[in-house]
Amino acid sequence: MTRLAEAGRPAVGLRERKKAKTRAAIREHAMRLFREQGYAATTVEQIAEAAEVSPSTFFRYFPTKEDVVLADDVDPILLAALRDQPADLAPIQAIRVAVRTTFEQLASDQWEQERERYRLVISVPELRSAMLDEVTRTTAMLTGALAERLGRDPDDFAVRTFSGALIGAMLAALLPALEDPDADLVGLVDAALARMEAGFPL
Repeated sequence: MTRLAEAGRPAVGLRERKKAKTRAAIREHAMRLFREQGYAATTVEQIAEAAEVSPSTFFRYFPTKEDVVLADDVDPILLAALRDQPADLAPIQAIRVAVRTTFEQLASDQWEQERERYRLVISVPELRSAMLDEVTRTTAMLTGALAERLGRDPDDFAVRTFSGALIGAMLAALLPALEDPDADLVGLVDAALARMEAGFPL
């Protein structure tokens, strides 16, 4: 679990902290091995050995090797931040505040991990294909949170398309900037959401 996740949740017991530490170790060693020998050449068995866990333990935390890269620890924290916003804020304003609140808490090493995750997704064909499922899942989570906030059905067409536009705007801002270590990713995302709030004028 990231420090961000720890900061955004109530205190947890020793068992949960150990599970979070194991999960983080698996991902850390996996990303190191991907850097050193490539994604395709790295096996689950190698990751498990490096993290000093069994392959069966690996699969308890990540159903597939792809999930080590694709699983997004920031999503639930962002949704919690959204739920914390005052009810009188318009949805787009609540999202902007929640995004800033969440992203500004990320330490530099966490931002680098996020950059590395997305760079892998872009460069590895099988991850690019699987990313659609992850984007769909994230969009559904956001749709559910917005529907709850608005007292509407998650299947509401307006809510679903609004959520899809939000995700699309954020990805369009983030992905081209991942290779620039000096890019202000928080500012870029907020600028994209500001344009959405203004009706995307061209």
